[in-house]
Amino acid sequence: MAFAWRSLVRQPARASLGVVGVAAVGALLFDMLLLSQGLVISMRDLFERVGFDVRVTASDALPGQGPLLANAVAHASAIAHLPSVRAAIALRLANAVVQKNGARGQYTAFQGVAGTGAHPWTILRGHDIGSGPDLIVNENTSRRAGVQPGDRVTVRAFCSGDTQALPPVPFTVTGVAEFPFDTPNGTTVATSLDMLANTCGGNETGEADMILVAAREGTSPDAAAAEVVTIVPELRVFSNEQVVSRLEGGGFTYFRQISTVLTTVTLSFAVLLITVLLTVSVNQRLGEIAALRALGFSRWRVVADVLCESILIVGGGGLLSLPLGALLAAGLDRILKRIAGIPADVHFFVFEPGALQVHLLLLVATAILAALYPIRIVARLPIAATLRDEVIG
Repeated sequence: MAFAWRSLVRQPARASLGVVGVAAVGALLFDMLLLSQGLVISMRDLFERVGFDVRVTASDALPGQGPLLANAVAHASAIAHLPSVRAAIALRLANAVVQKNGARGQYTAFQGVAGTGAHPWTILRGHDIGSGPDLIVNENTSRRAGVQPGDRVTVRAFCSGDTQALPPVPFTVTGVAEFPFDTPNGTTVATSLDMLANTCGGNETGEADMILVAAREGTSPDAAAAEVVTIVPELRVFSNEQVVSRLEGGGFTYFRQISTVLTTVTLSFAVLLITVLLTVSVNQRLGEIAALRALGFSRWRVVADVLCESILIVGGGGLLSLPLGALLAAGLDRILKRIAGIPADVHFFVFEPGALQVHLLLLVATAILAALYPIRIVARLPIAATLRDEVIG
């Protein structure tokens, strides 16, 4: 290794080029490994932070796109009394326009909840909704509609299946909240399920898009889901892990495919780059290598020298690739989060120890593969003929 280090130091430009090239390729490689599972890990973490472990719907469609769940409030109450369940709430989704004092209305997502559990949002200012015409808004809605806790507003709802314009309903803004699945520019308001049904014309009272269930401490989500199925066998019951698995097998595979393709390309480029650099270095040192062999260096000694040069170049570039990859991931994450519908708390690049281990293994494989051809050259080098050519040249 020391002999290989001296060889690289004698050629600083070529060695620096190799290290920088590996650092750039390694940074992209590291980011692609983070991307392959980052969205899945981030979405799973977001589901867990919301505090609900099981989701109950009327069909396999995404919430808000399938039929409403009939008697959702009654089902949520029955589920909440199960031994493995800590709480259950019914959640309905719609859209609405929020207007203050005749000003231009703000189009928002509209949520309504009912049940025994904590609401799926965090109050930032003011206080939570009660049973009356209370409304909470997120920061974007508060800023764009110019509303604060205590303001009076009107809400005109757009509910699933509506064929007529619904009249506006007065509400009082009680607080500003953070909603876990909001997009960076998304606007959201929420009220009780009864008030949302009233805003939707008074139809479909007690119905919802889904029921969110929180498992009791010490009970696994799968066990809670299995117990929920026993009292609502006609409904679809999914644990968070099952929901994430469905997402992973659906739209999330796109990012995994991109990751696989770019990983293959970057590794191929790294192997070619290091192979070319080592081959040029070996070809320029053929006379020196032949002289060392003549002085008693074994074939395996010079082979090890070439392999150690490859390890030093890839190792140095690999160390630089980690901080460089972290900076690159932060920039790429900001760009990708501009995709419509991506929650603000979801990230595409998420660090996990497994990605670092795979990154290390791939760099080791790169160092070995890149050294194979130069090793073949020095292993088959004819000592006498090379020294004669060196003297004559």
